[in-house]
Amino acid sequence: MTSLIGIKGEVQLLAKSSDQFQNKWNTNAVIPTISTDPHRNHSFCNIHPLSPEEESEVSLLLESIAWPKTPALLSPLSLSQTSDPAHSTFTILPCRKGGQWYIGDQLEVTIKMCDFRGHAKTSGGDVLLARLHNLELGAGVAGQVVDHLNGSYSAVFSLLWEGRAQVQVTLVHPSEAITVLHRTTFEHHDRVFFHGIFRSGGITETTTCNVCLRQTQQPVCNYTDLRTGEPWFCYKPKKLSCDARVSHKIGGYNQILKTNEEKLFQSQVNMKVFIQASGPADVSVLPKKDGQPQVTSSIAESGPSGYYYQGDWRALNGTTVHQFKTPSAISQCLKEKVIYMYGDSTVRQWFEYLVSVLPDLKEFDLHSHRQVGPFMALDYVNNILMTFRVHGPPIRIFNILINELRYIANELDGVSGGPNTVVIFGVWAHFGSFPIEVYIWRLQSIRKAVVQLLSRAPDTLVIIRTGNPKDNTIHQALFNSDWHTLQRDKVLRAIFKGLDVHFVNAWEMVLAHNLPHNLHPQPPIIKNIINAILSYICPQKGE
Repeated sequence: MTSLIGIKGEVQLLAKSSDQFQNKWNTNAVIPTISTDPHRNHSFCNIHPLSPEEESEVSLLLESIAWPKTPALLSPLSLSQTSDPAHSTFTILPCRKGGQWYIGDQLEVTIKMCDFRGHAKTSGGDVLLARLHNLELGAGVAGQVVDHLNGSYSAVFSLLWEGRAQVQVTLVHPSEAITVLHRTTFEHHDRVFFHGIFRSGGITETTTCNVCLRQTQQPVCNYTDLRTGEPWFCYKPKKLSCDARVSHKIGGYNQILKTNEEKLFQSQVNMKVFIQASGPADVSVLPKKDGQPQVTSSIAESGPSGYYYQGDWRALNGTTVHQFKTPSAISQCLKEKVIYMYGDSTVRQWFEYLVSVLPDLKEFDLHSHRQVGPFMALDYVNNILMTFRVHGPPIRIFNILINELRYIANELDGVSGGPNTVVIFGVWAHFGSFPIEVYIWRLQSIRKAVVQLLSRAPDTLVIIRTGNPKDNTIHQALFNSDWHTLQRDKVLRAIFKGLDVHFVNAWEMVLAHNLPHNLHPQPPIIKNIINAILSYICPQKGE
């Protein structure tokens, strides 16, 4: 049993361990080189040391997420030959048995994309989302979309409840917009930039920082983390040394678009717009029959991870999601636990939710910025300690002291672990504007730390948050669209495949719900996510 003294010791150990490894920067002024390897998908700094095995893994991951070829853009750009959701349609295919639909069947939908002239598209690459839902039943499930590379797509749904089931298909981005997102990532990986603030005595200087900096005559400070190899650079101040850096903040955004390309990112025109059905948009589902054979799709690679019914998330594989309906039930589950949360604001949201619903879980005021943290909450009665810390750069926040800018892998190296330890992390929302390799590097370093943690304390519970769909403005689309998130979700799952970790599938839990997509999902979705987390922490006997 973990006592409060034990928790205190755990905190002290973590702080001591972190201090040993943080801020050990290689501050020699260097000029990072730009990779010219033609086999790389992107132009970026060639400074991250990888083993041959890691290099091979990167290549395989890039192949696995390769997007279908998208059209070259004409100049000047016109929307006339680009994908138009208003002219596109979807059609529910007849039941294979030619009769009624039953629970357990697979529903297939054909989507035909057309341009603004009404002409059928002949190539793929559009970003489409699909879900099946019933508002009255509080039911919903995500569909799997398959690109046939000829302007047509299929969406496959599992029929999981009795009653009406309505199909909804959404065009997130036309394929031509993906051409733009590809180019901007390839040519302008530094379009989101950051500032380092340097201070010594009465002198303060601010310079530009990033994962990679373009070569100039200006010297560069190398802040690559010595333990993880995570790259970070700042242009050297004119007067101060590299050692004088005191804080980090977002610098700004460069919206790099060519003439008329903004037309490809218009809400209610061609971005996050529903596609209409050419016939009925729903089906009636009957109860499963005795002896009914299982129906599988020849198109879909896998089924959904879960679905909503009566507003509650029900997992279809792995741990059963239980309903923790009272603060007492949640506290009882978390009793004697030390919970470490790391990541971006979408993980911080979970910390804030638990503090808000548990009256005995009191946040200890560390006088931290509400966007940044770190945060700590204690429940003395139930012996619960919960912490949150933001992940290391790149991180788009207003201002954070350098000694609080820590990489998750280094933090995990300071966690003792054990049966009362829960580690939760999510890294995705701040990586959309960077080449996917930068994200892969980050996950590889975290994976090493997770493997080591589970080696020294195999009964430690590790939970990983995926990204989720969000509302799209042109700004969000250019720097972290749902397309970026889809790519990173595939990479995340592949890198941690085979490890004793658990995923919270925030992607499907947001997509399947009737609430609007949001970077920070609304409370009903967060409640279900917390129930999924608690079900991992406190599974019922026999699971």
